[in-house]
Amino acid sequence: MNFFEKLETRIYSSQTYLCVGLDPVWERIPKHIPRTQFGLLDFLDQIVEKTKNYAAVFKPNFAYFESLGVSGMEVLREIIDRIPQEIPVIGDAKRGDVEHSSALYAKAVFEKLKCDAVTVNPYLGRDSLMPFFDYTNKGVFVLCLTSNPGASDFQFPELFLKIGAKVSKWNVSGNAGIVVGASRPECIYELRKICGKMPFLIPGVGAQGGNLERTLVSADDNSKIPYLINASRSILYASSNEDYALHASNAAKELRDKINLCRSSL
Repeated sequence: MNFFEKLETRIYSSQTYLCVGLDPVWERIPKHIPRTQFGLLDFLDQIVEKTKNYAAVFKPNFAYFESLGVSGMEVLREIIDRIPQEIPVIGDAKRGDVEHSSALYAKAVFEKLKCDAVTVNPYLGRDSLMPFFDYTNKGVFVLCLTSNPGASDFQFPELFLKIGAKVSKWNVSGNAGIVVGASRPECIYELRKICGKMPFLIPGVGAQGGNLERTLVSADDNSKIPYLINASRSILYASSNEDYALHASNAAKELRDKINLCRSSL
């Protein structure tokens, strides 16, 4: 079973398009959690346990683990192992380098860490992404349209559209998707017209305040997997108290339900 087959099965069985991002920051983690490797693992383990019923996928952001050194990477490996097998894992690594380096990045993410999919940066072009696409049973989400202020430096007025068109052309094995921020639904609509039926990984509707309904309307393509809606901080840090996991569960359920309600009205 490849990534998108696994994802389709998960979405169908759980009726959810929610991607739960795992972005641990000690400054935001409840104070009662021990500031140790095992404390961090327990925090994330509880988040996964309490939100798994509402998650189509989990998406650990590698930067938050890499910044903690060896112990952080050990937590990353362990939490991926603990995520239920039926729930896909997207390694949010944003990798992209010359071909021989990308081949090693792909091996690390897919073979060593056992992720089902990865996020990649297209700046170096097609040959830098082929080592990821060559894992035809894995998903590859290409950065295309972001919400940060610096997005206007390169992505606009039309580079994001060129990226979308290129990824659509490169998607010969049907294992590609693109990352698009929720802050610009009119641009998402333009990308959908160019990309056709391709899954969009969409951050920005949680703490960043993107408009959920406009985003879903713009991204819809009448397929079984038109998008995944990511939320990280709004779920992980829904509470700073000892009942943080319960509040995370409630936040995940609330967003899952909002997504489904919006979908039912499309």
